[in-house]
Amino acid sequence: MISFDNISHSYETEKIISNVSFNVQHNEVVSLLGPSGCGKTTLLRLAAGLETPDAGFIKLNEKIISSPGFVLPPEERGVGLVFQSYALFPHLTVKQNILFGLNDKTSGSVKTITGLMRELDIEELCDKYPHELSGGQQQRVALARALAPNPPIILLDEPFSGLDSRLRERVRDQMLHILRNTETSALMVTHDAEEAMFMSDKIIVLNGGKEIQQGRPIDLYCRPKNRFVAEFFGEVNHIPGTVKNKKIETVFGTYEADNFAEGTRVQIVVRHEALNLSLKSQGAIASVVETHLLGKNSLVHLSVSAGSAELHLHARIPGLSWFEIGENVFVEIDPEQVFIFPE
Repeated sequence: MISFDNISHSYETEKIISNVSFNVQHNEVVSLLGPSGCGKTTLLRLAAGLETPDAGFIKLNEKIISSPGFVLPPEERGVGLVFQSYALFPHLTVKQNILFGLNDKTSGSVKTITGLMRELDIEELCDKYPHELSGGQQQRVALARALAPNPPIILLDEPFSGLDSRLRERVRDQMLHILRNTETSALMVTHDAEEAMFMSDKIIVLNGGKEIQQGRPIDLYCRPKNRFVAEFFGEVNHIPGTVKNKKIETVFGTYEADNFAEGTRVQIVVRHEALNLSLKSQGAIASVVETHLLGKNSLVHLSVSAGSAELHLHARIPGLSWFEIGENVFVEIDPEQVFIFPE
């Protein structure tokens, strides 16, 4: 549907985007994921025609819509856009806001819009004005307005950031179903890794204006390219080590290090959920420092002796923790969730 080819962009003298390339296919949801200031929203504005690239080009259905010497106006692109601030027209009702972008306002189109409003639970709000709505309701109206013209692709700038956690889960689930049902492609900006994994067929991880890694959620979570990607997809523990005879000896066992030169100092990155705790098992012995119930899981702080050093680790376990503070437990690490990177 839309492709970015070696896109670069600067604001005055500051380089914001550097040689970024990726594609969004038909009926595919792609997320731009990264910390604040990494260039996510700039890429979205380039896709919308609100900025001009310094280098590279953007194509929509194989037609160039942006290049250093040419930008197709936003209104001629036929893409939907949902701003982070919603940008509803204050003098129009909900229904008038949603119908605003439609060239065809026949009874058939209005019926389709009514169905869309019903799916987003805003049908009963049709005669209200934006200032009479909650933030969540405004967000759903903005989504409906962007989807109303049935665009081939919709651009979403952190569309769920202003919602509370429970409403966010419900609205993004509704949004995903609507995108699938209408076969609409989407390019979404988010800084929330869990949200990106829930919504996306593909994720582009950005940092400092550069693409760090792209792929399916399972690829990025299970096969991160570097520490930055591994840490962005959840809290991790760090265990230091040194390569000796192509192996790394730790208190939790030995890890192969074929890709590292002899003597290389490394960081073994382990996700919190990769630590399995037991009172009757094998593994390294750890002392429970404290525990925190977080609802559907518990976070257990552990202290592990590693020679002359003391490691402070976190384990995330399902449900309620019955471990007592000061109690000794056995710790085993799931080898599938261990990642080794140079220090």
